Amino acid sequence: MTDKIDSTSDERTTNNVMRHQYRVLTDAEKANMQAIKDYGLGFHDLLTEIGDSRELALAKTKVEEAVMWAVKHITR
Repeated sequence: MTDKIDSTSDERTTNNVMRHQYRVLTDAEKANMQAIKDYGLGFHDLLTEIGDSRELALAKTKVEEAVMWAVKHITR
């Protein structure tokens, strides 16, 4: 297994099979990506704390999807 690579690192291409080229992100883009992931994780954690239901499972999936698309916007 490869070592973990921080998502804001310029070395993030090392463990990606599908995307063959990346552009180097600016410091502002890295900060925005980290903030999006931090807010997403905070919301996801809050949903986990308040219970367990099909509705919350769907909500958590949507949070994950929102973070994915927001990060995709930054890294495109």
